[in-house]
Amino acid sequence: MNRKLLNSELNRLTPEAFRRAPKMPVVVVLDNIRSQHNIGAAFRTADAFCVEKIILCGICAVPPSADIHKAALGAEDTVAWEYAADADAALDALKQAGYTTVAVEQTERRILLHDFRPQAGARYAVVFGNEVRGVQQTVVDACDYCLEIPQFGTKHSLNVSVSIGVVLWELMLKRQV
Repeated sequence: MNRKLLNSELNRLTPEAFRRAPKMPVVVVLDNIRSQHNIGAAFRTADAFCVEKIILCGICAVPPSADIHKAALGAEDTVAWEYAADADAALDALKQAGYTTVAVEQTERRILLHDFRPQAGARYAVVFGNEVRGVQQTVVDACDYCLEIPQFGTKHSLNVSVSIGVVLWELMLKRQV
């Protein structure tokens, strides 16, 4: 038998301890995400990987929101976040603060996710785009790199919340090596 662990046995951080815990040097930038469920999932995933913060841009809803909470399960209260009306301006500020900017998008000069090698000591701002239109072209143009998640089926993209999980997992693995 393989007994499932109780939540009390998982040794998770308290919200206070999470706020003080070291963070993966990554900021998640959401560029015009329309679904509050996807925004909530981004918060929950950002909590799981201890990212620095989320920046919600453009049409993104912001907490408090019942629909965000439904997917975030409280992570909207633990993960630092801010709102920026304009993703281009948010990216510019991140670059000025020393972040390497990366769009997750299918472009001519993209780097496949498995080939990407994060630089030791670098901080990254990773941009995820709208569910239909993707990352705005002006934002793509402003980024230092573009990453593409390889796919092998008939669809052209993954759900943005899935993409966030895949990319953060890959970055977390590569930063520990």
